[in-house]
Formats: sequence, structure tokens, C-alpha cells
Amino acid sequence: MERNLRISLIEEGAEAEDIARLTGYLREELLQLDVDDVTAVPGKELPPGARAAGITEIGELLVALGGSVNALSQVVTVMRAWLGRSHDSNPSLRLEIDGDAIEVSKATDEQVTDAFRIFVEQHSGAGARQ
Repeated sequence: MERNLRISLIEEGAEAEDIARLTGYLREELLQLDVDDVTAVPGKELPPGARAAGITEIGELLVALGGSVNALSQVVTVMRAWLGRSHDSNPSLRLEIDGDAIEVSKATDEQVTDAFRIFVEQHSGAGARQ
């Protein structure tokens, strides 16, 4: 069974081009890992007449984890490093797998580490939902 991890990068008031660029960089970094594929999920278009100012921009990636038991852990390690490099812009990050999601926003490094550790434990090996 193919397991997919959805990653959402969320930043209030960011420019769509900036989010697209960051999502592209993150995709390239994730493709270096032991995953089957990383696909950019197309963004949603604004409804006619809607204003773009002040909206939350979201970049999304779908990571095909494949058969590697370490793939999720590797992806989470990259995401933790990415958050560490992004303290100035203060983005939020949402990971979702098998209907279970975790969102990290305005958290300390220790809180992020603990949350990601629990998430990986729940979805790796014996702790993963069948």
C-alpha cells in the first residue's frame, strides 16, 4: 500500500510567488531522500471578485513515501530543519498522513521536536495504523 504524506506550508500575508519558490526549494530537497516522489499540489484559484490582499498563502506537496521504513523520519528531519531556517518569516507547517494531521505554528524548537517525534512514532513501523 502506497503511503502519502501531505505537507502544507502556510504563511499569512505572503506573496504567492514567494510560497511557490519556497515550495519548489523544499520539493527539490525532499527528492534527495529515500522517497518515491514529491509532487506539487496545484493551488486553488481565487473566486471571481475576491481580493488577494491579506489572504493566507499555502504551498502543498504530496510525498509518496514508498516502502522505506525511514522515509517519514527523513522527511520530518528535513521539515524540522526548514522550520529552523524560517524563524524570521514564522510560517506554519501542516503534515498529514492516513487522515492524521499535525500543525506546527509559533512553537519552540523543543515543542516542534517533541511533536514531530510523536508523529513519526505513530506512523512508523509497529506504531503505524494498518
